[in-house]
Amino acid sequence: MPEISDEEWARFSEEVARESADAPKEPSARARMVTERLRREDEQRARAGRRRFGRAPKPGAGDPPGWRTGPAWQEMEGRGRVKRRLKAAAAIVVIAGLALVALRPELVIDKLTGKADARQEARDAGPLAAETARPTAAPGAVPADRPTLKEPFRGSPAAQWAEGTAAIELPPAEGVNGVPKEGVAQGLALAKQFLVAANLDPAVLRGERPTAALDLLDPKDTQRRQETAQAYEHPSRENDPLELFTRYNPAELKPVGEVVKVRGRMWVEAGEKPGQADVKVDYSFVYPFVKIGGNPDDVARTIVRREATFQVFHGRGWDMTEGRLWLYGSARDIANSDCGRFDGYVHPSFFSDPRNSGPAPSGSPVDPYDRSKSIGTDRSEECGTVSRS
Repeated sequence: MPEISDEEWARFSEEVARESADAPKEPSARARMVTERLRREDEQRARAGRRRFGRAPKPGAGDPPGWRTGPAWQEMEGRGRVKRRLKAAAAIVVIAGLALVALRPELVIDKLTGKADARQEARDAGPLAAETARPTAAPGAVPADRPTLKEPFRGSPAAQWAEGTAAIELPPAEGVNGVPKEGVAQGLALAKQFLVAANLDPAVLRGERPTAALDLLDPKDTQRRQETAQAYEHPSRENDPLELFTRYNPAELKPVGEVVKVRGRMWVEAGEKPGQADVKVDYSFVYPFVKIGGNPDDVARTIVRREATFQVFHGRGWDMTEGRLWLYGSARDIANSDCGRFDGYVHPSFFSDPRNSGPAPSGSPVDPYDRSKSIGTDRSEECGTVSRS
């Protein structure tokens, strides 16, 4: 083997070192792990990009543990439209509710104050039982509501009263003071007919002559007939048709509906002499009105209370007509009507009327629904005030 000089060996060593530096090296185990992790991250980003902008792929074995695929973009868009529609519908409901509150704030107020519940309780309770004796106190307080066209008796104890003719119930007839049962029964029936004709007949209410009512009275009572005729022809403070009959001026007022609320009682007492029976009546009538040419939604009520004594006779010695009533005496109390007008009509005060019109009321307020006292008791004022109407 030929001998290699020192110079040639040095050159050979330098050439091997250069070639070793240029040759590829085998990667280490750690380098291989880093490389694999980077590759997987690149694949995950690629898959995420496809889900965001294309159809969602089905999860496969290559997905990382716990991977959840989201909804397709079409589904996400559909859910967005549904949410927008729900929000729009909710906004419409809110706007409608605010508009209703602006137009009818009493609906919300009534709910918050409990008035709506109180009204419903009164409706559920139904009409009051018939009055069989004088009440011991005035009716309890009711929600202070203003009447409406739909509910003209709202805010009044009369809301639970009976209506019209049916409210005037006859007590059982019995013989009294020498007047037989049949005579008493006839007197009770005639008294009811008079009350109906004088206070519930639509023609009489609108101002027509109360012929039917007058025909029930004994024609021999000439003084009563003369006074009534004069009152109709020339109404005045001394001769006022309202003493016996309820009337309104149809050029001024219009009734709200056809219902008149009525409450009271009828009973029989012995007269001063044998063969005489006194038929006693005590009834309150509530009339709702609107003003002609006024606010069509402004409802006012007038309360008319009447007490009267009709006499029935039996036997010889009595100068009377069979089948007729003798009106011995009467009293009336009219609440919510102008004190200074004596034209034979009621003139209720309305909420929308100008204030301070007519005589100024005076005295302590009186409850026109209080039937615990007779008319005239504690009512000495010429033009008093009422606590409610």
